[in-house]
Amino acid sequence: MNALDYTHNNVAIGSSLHNQNRSARAFRSKKEETRYWILLSLFIVLGLLSSYGLLVYNNPIPVDSPSFIPVVTRRLEAIVAMIIAAICHSLSTVAFQSITNNRIITPSLLGFESLYSTIHTSTLFFFGASALISFSGIGSYLFQVIIMVLMSLILYGWLLSGKYGNLQLMLLVGIIIGTGLNSVSTFMRRLLAPSEFDLLQARLFGSVNNADSDYFPIVIPMVIIIGLLLLVNSKKLNVVSLGKDVATSFGVKYQPSIIYTLILVAVLMAISTSLIGPLTFYGFLIATLSYQAAPTYDHRYIFPMALAIGFCILTSAYFLMYHVFHSQAVVSVIIELFGGIIFLIVILRKRSL
Repeated sequence: MNALDYTHNNVAIGSSLHNQNRSARAFRSKKEETRYWILLSLFIVLGLLSSYGLLVYNNPIPVDSPSFIPVVTRRLEAIVAMIIAAICHSLSTVAFQSITNNRIITPSLLGFESLYSTIHTSTLFFFGASALISFSGIGSYLFQVIIMVLMSLILYGWLLSGKYGNLQLMLLVGIIIGTGLNSVSTFMRRLLAPSEFDLLQARLFGSVNNADSDYFPIVIPMVIIIGLLLLVNSKKLNVVSLGKDVATSFGVKYQPSIIYTLILVAVLMAISTSLIGPLTFYGFLIATLSYQAAPTYDHRYIFPMALAIGFCILTSAYFLMYHVFHSQAVVSVIIELFGGIIFLIVILRKRSL
């Protein structure tokens, strides 16, 4: 056997072995799949334990007291708000990063937090503290959600429709709009009295304590419906995340799929931001950890992992802050700090956006 025949035989054997290892399954090996289910179960258990601790641990009211149930009910409302925030940020961030094919950017780039800040700042600036305090109720909440979604729809319709629709251009315009809104709201905040500024800052920090349980009958069905729509759309997202050329070759209508997903993302982000407040790096933190815990391309597995991690992060953070460190500080500040640090680490490791 000459050298050329020997080389051909080795290539054929290697190709045969490679074809035997190929698989269309969501996980590359049984070991990775087992690891996925173990981690998913672990995050769910940790989230449930933290939730139970928030409900009953260190409760100053005795169990047999008539006041025990109202206290637990109030804490339960906070946990429901955490679940809503976890669903909105986990699903929207993973879906957004998939359609943009970029695991660094977040839906916050579309200006939801900036618009939320501008709405509340302008209300206080033009109409006074009494108007800001009275700016509550289902009507005002739906007003904020509708304004945010309309802004997103205008942005999508303008920049993604037509022959030259460009997703990167849309992101750039979203960043510019968000920066402009932040500048306007910052200018107005500088002109406020110290007492008015303190009142406004309490609104501008993301916290589950901002959530009003009166909104839950409207918010919960919306979040469930949109979450299910994203889960049903998981297989199409798997293809869309591979890029326009691949998605088109598989028969997927790329542009309509992008716009459909962006609308669902916009509604989820508008619901969470209007209910709880800005949580800029929370979604990024969830998504980054989810990709490490779920080594698969299949969104049917990434979405549940992201949801479990998001809920575990919020409940654990609030439990540690309240019952271990005995601090009433805004937990979102700590989450944003860790999220920002991880963001910088990812940027420095990738050395690109």
